[in-house]
Amino acid sequence: VIDATVRAMGADYATAHRGGYARSAQMTLAFEAARRKLASFIGGREDEVVFTRGATEAINLVAQTWGQANLRAGDRILLSVLEHHSNIVPWQLLAERTGAVIDVCPLTADGRIDLDAAEAMLTPAHKLVAFAHVSNVLGSMLDAPRAAALAHGVGARLLLDGCQAVPRLPVDVAALGCDFYVLSAHKLYGPTGIGALWARA
Repeated sequence: VIDATVRAMGADYATAHRGGYARSAQMTLAFEAARRKLASFIGGREDEVVFTRGATEAINLVAQTWGQANLRAGDRILLSVLEHHSNIVPWQLLAERTGAVIDVCPLTADGRIDLDAAEAMLTPAHKLVAFAHVSNVLGSMLDAPRAAALAHGVGARLLLDGCQAVPRLPVDVAALGCDFYVLSAHKLYGPTGIGALWARA
């Protein structure tokens, strides 16, 4: 990874999508090959992948685009007690701007997001559920297909923070049933400062 990063920043450096000369064309091909590889790695399509500076920026991107366009006063967002700040603060800021309300799902005794409680809490006013796929503190894993079914059952979208999941689990966003999936390269033993947002077409 270090060697590839050094090559990309040194001998092979050129701007992707910005030049007609040979090195720029090669860098563009490599950039798009990385997008295809990432899409394949998580079971998505390459036209559903957006590169970001990390998972935090990916969540902010969803909040500031999809969230701003779709949430209104009185709409609700469901988070959980174990979310990383990067999956809390963007929704707090969005709620302040739109008048949406945040609900917080508790945990089970063994440290998992309590999906029975989530089921009882969810209403048609909920437009988004944003949960960690795997907790960065407890290591507990979410039953993502059930979370997706619960969210979709009330017409909400599901965003999964996949930072801790992608290095350790096979991830197939289609099988998980989520609508948004975010990840960071540095959790995958890659460089810091890059991540991705997958959004269902």
